[in-house]
Amino acid sequence: MTRPVVVGVDGSPASLAAAEQAAHAAVLRGASLHLVHGYLHPLGYGVPLNPYDLGVPAPSQEAQRMLERTAAELTDRWSGLTVQARQVAGGAGATLVEESRRADLVVVGSRGLGGFTGLLLGSVGAQVAAHAHCPVLVVRPETPAGRPDGPVLVGVDGSPAAGVAADQAAAEAVRRGVPLVLVHVGPTPPERDEVDAEQAEAAYRAHAVRLLAEASAAVRADHPDVVLREHPVRAVGVAQGLVEASATASVLAVGTRGRGGFTGLLLGSVSQAVVQHAHCPVLVAHPYR
Repeated sequence: MTRPVVVGVDGSPASLAAAEQAAHAAVLRGASLHLVHGYLHPLGYGVPLNPYDLGVPAPSQEAQRMLERTAAELTDRWSGLTVQARQVAGGAGATLVEESRRADLVVVGSRGLGGFTGLLLGSVGAQVAAHAHCPVLVVRPETPAGRPDGPVLVGVDGSPAAGVAADQAAAEAVRRGVPLVLVHVGPTPPERDEVDAEQAEAAYRAHAVRLLAEASAAVRADHPDVVLREHPVRAVGVAQGLVEASATASVLAVGTRGRGGFTGLLLGSVSQAVVQHAHCPVLVAHPYR
């Protein structure tokens, strides 16, 4: 049975943009779409209202109406889409991580209200990014769709995590019927004398060519139908290079761990820059567990 696509919804513009992308992803996969709203009691989960009442949280009628309205709108726009909507007692991070155990993809907005506030910018985002059991697609309301006909980009650096990202990016490119572009971001050339500069440039180019060739071979072995391109980039920083490259993309895929500039991605400054400034949705790759 095909795993569903899960999206966290709270009625905010960011979550509604995420729901639209989640619907598209579900249609591409031939999967059902699950709309999930995490809720807590106004005084906090398990906080006593009086010495004899533990204050067990209850679902909100307003939130249920929001979920049902969102489900109806998505069903009208996406032919053949099956949508389920439910509220789950718990914090946003824990809820989405638990849902990811049974999902093919979790989709989140980079801003939210209520239980999803600060998603991917604070503790909730770190929790989902670090512990999800499937890939996570991050959607910003300013750029909900990217360029639908654009290629899927993936940052590669030779690490195992980048290999996972390239594999999942290739599958996404095949589903969308667009090329996959392998992007390696190298540093801008330092100012040296002419001989040293030429030697350094030759060494870098050899390294980039070898790394991209290895990544291409691994992708082609598992995805022979994908249209593949290689794109070495020079930039001041990894985030800058990826953000600039994302201007023509439908999706930018990254790994959660890597080497050099990719180390700690989605837990530090690089992740903040990519999520906040990419010109398209960002796919955070995770192996299915």
